Amino acid sequence: MVRMVSQIGGTSYSTGRSMDHIPIDIHYNKLLDWLINRRHCNQQWQVSALVIREKINNAIQDMPPVEEITTLLQGTYINYFHCLRIVELLKETEAGSKNIFGRYSSQRMKDWCEIIKLYEKDGVYLAEVAQMLMRNVNYEVPALKKQIAKCKQVQKDTVRKESEYRSGEAEYLEKYNAACRQMDIKGNKVKSELLSLVKHLPAEFDKITTATRDLKEPVNLYEMFIEFTLKNSDAASSRTPLIRYLQQKGNTSIYEYRTGEKPTVIDLAEYAVSVEEEERDDTEEAGEIDWGAIDTAGTDEGIIDFGAGDVADIDFGDSITAAEDIDWGDIDTNVEIEVEEGGVSKETIEQEVMSEETGVARGVDALTVLDNVETRNKFLDELFELDAFFSQRVEEMTMEADVISSTQLQSAPNELQVDVCQIEKLHARVTDIIKRFDEVKLQHMLSIRSSPRFVDRLSENLSQLVAQSKKFAAMQRISVSKRDNALEEQRALEPKLDIIRKKTLGLKKQIESEISKKYMERPVNIMGEINTM
Repeated sequence: MVRMVSQIGGTSYSTGRSMDHIPIDIHYNKLLDWLINRRHCNQQWQVSALVIREKINNAIQDMPPVEEITTLLQGTYINYFHCLRIVELLKETEAGSKNIFGRYSSQRMKDWCEIIKLYEKDGVYLAEVAQMLMRNVNYEVPALKKQIAKCKQVQKDTVRKESEYRSGEAEYLEKYNAACRQMDIKGNKVKSELLSLVKHLPAEFDKITTATRDLKEPVNLYEMFIEFTLKNSDAASSRTPLIRYLQQKGNTSIYEYRTGEKPTVIDLAEYAVSVEEEERDDTEEAGEIDWGAIDTAGTDEGIIDFGAGDVADIDFGDSITAAEDIDWGDIDTNVEIEVEEGGVSKETIEQEVMSEETGVARGVDALTVLDNVETRNKFLDELFELDAFFSQRVEEMTMEADVISSTQLQSAPNELQVDVCQIEKLHARVTDIIKRFDEVKLQHMLSIRSSPRFVDRLSENLSQLVAQSKKFAAMQRISVSKRDNALEEQRALEPKLDIIRKKTLGLKKQIESEISKKYMERPVNIMGEINTM
């Protein structure tokens, strides 16, 4: 007997009995078409499947309390192989209903046996399982994988955002704390603490006054230089009058600076800043009378309507028709007429003169030289003038060819013959005082003193930093919540994915076995992504 050999898929198979062992490879995506083409199932199998589903739904309404049956019926799509297992279990529970012919009289058994027969007729169960395999591999498993991947991506993104929000919260909080440290406040009650800074102004002015006394040498050098170059002693002595005054008299009141006499009483009530008043909300302003929006677009042009009536109808009482009927009383022709000068009454002028005579300093006179804006600006102007002078001298003396020192200052007094190191030291004294005025704390003190409403703006800026920090903290909490929800969803989806994978692989083996029976137990392999899902 001659044995023939055939080449299939790169593997040699001999004819005869060995053909029974040639495997049948079917791609899972073509399985349903393969079954229909080989007439293992009907093309209209879905119509029969609907009838079977209806019978299954009716049959599961009356089932024995068996744990395995309950497990099969819960949370799964009942297929042909489930029905076979249910019949096997019913053989045990319905054994008492078996008649002498070996048949079951139980309606439960009859219903499920009928369902199995309908499944096997025209191979409906093969088509249904093939469709389930395709749906699970093409849709169910990828959808769950995609959802799980999305959950993991959400967790990754939220972890990154949490770090960003945490950094943002810390950044704005640090800005707030740095601003509070810069203004020397704790930040617990911003408004009251800012207003209390004004109490430290006199101490700051005393420090500046003390530092100004160290400017005697720079001022003397500057005035000597002016006198030498301009040949005018009067012009030299008038360059820095306020610096000289602070050195001699200190930071006195404007009253003493103006009159040369110390006041007996200093009244600062006009410039007093009330902490309690500023701490209150703007309820008083909000509580002003709202007259509503007056509409001037109408025909009456917003004229107040006093009601319908003629002016002639108004009764003013007994009308006086003649001027001679009016009793003016005894007219005193020696009455003094009060005359106001420039918008200020004579009485006010007399009070001001009297206050000067009695030594009472009120209003601007009660402020100190450095506290008053006008005199403080003049003082700063003198400092800037000194700063410019010494800056110019340092630049000139550090030039390669110091022409001025070699020519113009050769005949100058010995006091002007100083080296560049000494000039730089004197310059440093001047710049030190200027820097004191540039300090944030002092600037805020002066702004609060000149405009108490500045506190509202400053506290609002600080509040915005706190609000931004809280906003980042809230966003951080939201991110944590999203991450936890995504993690919880992932944990719920992963078991479902494992169950679908196991059931799909189980159905794959079962349908491979059923097809193998139809081809004399030839091995059947369902190919494709179903093996790697």
